[in-house]
Amino acid sequence: MTSSSQERMTMSFTIALAGNPNCGKTTLFNALTGASQRVGNWPGVTIDKKVGKIKGTDSELVDLPGIYSLSPYSPEEVVSRNFIVEERPDAIINIVDATNLERNLFLTMQLIDMGRPMVVALNMMDQIEAAGDEIDIDGLSKALGVPVVPISASKKRNIDELVSTIQSVAENKTAPAVSKYDDSIEIVVEAAMKELSGKVPEDSLRFYAFKLIEGDSLIDEVAPGSREAISSWIKDMEETFDDSADSIIADSRYERIGQAVSGVCKRAPRSDKGTRSDRIDRIVTNRWLGLPIFAVIIAAVYFIAMYDGKLGTSPGAWATGWLNDYIGDELIPMVEEWCVDAGVSDILTGLLCDGILNGVGAVIGFLPQMIVLFICLVILEEIGYMARVAFVMDRIFRYFNLSGKSFIPLLVGTGCGIPGVMACRTIESEADRRITAMTVTFMPCGAKLPVIAAITAALAGAWWVGVCAYFGGIILVITSGIILKKFKHLAGKPAPFIMELPPYHVPGLFTSIKSVFDRSWAFVKKAGTIILLTMILIWFLSHFTLSFDYIDPDEDMGDSILAAIGGVIAYIFMPLGWGDSWELASASITGLIAKEDLIGTLAIVLGGNPDLDEDAVGELLALILQDSAIVSFFTFNMYCAPCFAAIGAIHRELGTWKHTAIAVAYQCLLAYFVSIIVYVVYGTIIGDTIDWYSYVLAAIDAVILIYLLVAKDPFRQLGKADPEGAEE
Repeated sequence: MTSSSQERMTMSFTIALAGNPNCGKTTLFNALTGASQRVGNWPGVTIDKKVGKIKGTDSELVDLPGIYSLSPYSPEEVVSRNFIVEERPDAIINIVDATNLERNLFLTMQLIDMGRPMVVALNMMDQIEAAGDEIDIDGLSKALGVPVVPISASKKRNIDELVSTIQSVAENKTAPAVSKYDDSIEIVVEAAMKELSGKVPEDSLRFYAFKLIEGDSLIDEVAPGSREAISSWIKDMEETFDDSADSIIADSRYERIGQAVSGVCKRAPRSDKGTRSDRIDRIVTNRWLGLPIFAVIIAAVYFIAMYDGKLGTSPGAWATGWLNDYIGDELIPMVEEWCVDAGVSDILTGLLCDGILNGVGAVIGFLPQMIVLFICLVILEEIGYMARVAFVMDRIFRYFNLSGKSFIPLLVGTGCGIPGVMACRTIESEADRRITAMTVTFMPCGAKLPVIAAITAALAGAWWVGVCAYFGGIILVITSGIILKKFKHLAGKPAPFIMELPPYHVPGLFTSIKSVFDRSWAFVKKAGTIILLTMILIWFLSHFTLSFDYIDPDEDMGDSILAAIGGVIAYIFMPLGWGDSWELASASITGLIAKEDLIGTLAIVLGGNPDLDEDAVGELLALILQDSAIVSFFTFNMYCAPCFAAIGAIHRELGTWKHTAIAVAYQCLLAYFVSIIVYVVYGTIIGDTIDWYSYVLAAIDAVILIYLLVAKDPFRQLGKADPEGAEE
């Protein structure tokens, strides 16, 4: 390496990484930065912001959200545009999928207009070579007016050359060559640039000129009234092309892209049957076969991660069982014995063993199943199948006024509600994103598995409990999609479903391992800390009276602080058939803090032993409740508001505590309504004794829900949401 190269490598620049979704941007970001990454949110929005230092340099790489254009149609596009325009990075790496040049280069043409130093990273060149295609790199670079570096992010090919090129471009401040369009367009562009001169940065003047012609709201902020000043020029152009200004600009860009690509790309002869990905997609995205195939694949995923029954024990269930046995049978007794030998007081021993270790164990015990589940889901994502799932589910969800992209968070949410809620940020429509964030936790997450197991035991091994939990969650999501779209700030048609279906490919080992680790660590860190603190709190409330006298674990807890709180709340749940049981009310409240705590609390308040397993807790429930009340207890706790950690994630997506409170209230109220209806209907069928007020409330709830479902949707009739309401 020359001395000048070494000096360049030590210079510090801010580099932006931009590209379409599914073009390998995350893989390239990981390859460029390695482990030197930090994740946060962009100011004012809940979109992931990843920043890292490029290996071998002092330069900072900022990963912009995956976008298709720089038009202001989604929060991601606004974030990317604002960062480049306002933060003015030293250079841009535009990653482009070489297998889909025409679609990807539309963003490239817009980035070029911004005037920032730029390099095109032509990704997936290994797939181009495998298909026998050829791309003239020098010719493409000349046609675009920017350096082009062929790479394979997954195989880390030419990464060093890309780093060297972007450092050189940033140091020399090499601006892209201007891409000229039709003379009739260039006349208007020149007029717009003249009007904006002195009002916007000079090196981005051409970009702003196009935004002015297109009628972008960005111009209203930086140069109000400018469009009226060149309205005659715009009108002449629209008359010449017989089209709107923004469509004319878009068509011109695609025409320019077509000219650039046609001269540099040579495709090998293709089979009439299409590529391997095409042949697979004819089956997995088939109108009739797509959904059953997806159901089989997901069933296989959950079988591998969680099944424990007559057919054997899955790897995930075996690992979870082993870890739970170790914590409960060896670790906690060992610590308890050590405390006794060391003369530790009963209060501290109880706090350490029953509060802290049981609290941590509630999370760690389920971690193996979560890891296995995350491995399966990451593999499906990496090979490209999950994009197909959203496409298949769009047909169903769109019928109920939701986007197919809403299904991806629901699927992720079955592992853990927190990443499920966070996955909502991939949905372009603000209304769809909010509705999905509010409802994704209806899906049973891993933390609810102990509840399902306990209720199954309470109902004498009823096999249908788990099935009802999952399908009930989907039904409530669809129901919510119908109801919530009728409210002003959540109204509007589902966003147009546009998604690139990437070619199937082998998952990258490093990327897959890192993704599984990140998700698993997030599960432990975000859920574990809250559960730990909660179990300590529950232990304190259940072992001390209102006068703060200690209650021995062998004594009745009816005088505890927890009993006093639960006794007041118990009256709310009497219509659900729970009677005046403070134990059930207290457990439901702790379940709002963390779902695993519900079983732990019942084990303490019903059995006096925090080490009781789910089957034992279920047997205790069967002793104090009718079967219909057990089902209502299950229904409410399965579908009411999620744990505090997930509520925090919902707050990040909705943006304000007001909207978060509304979401939590909606979840609890809907769960309460459904629980009463289920209690009355199921109890009547099996002949349980039902109080009259439960019948009255069930009838009122049913009428309200039916009305909300069948009432006309004024916003759907209009075909669009109120634009102001959508931003409330």
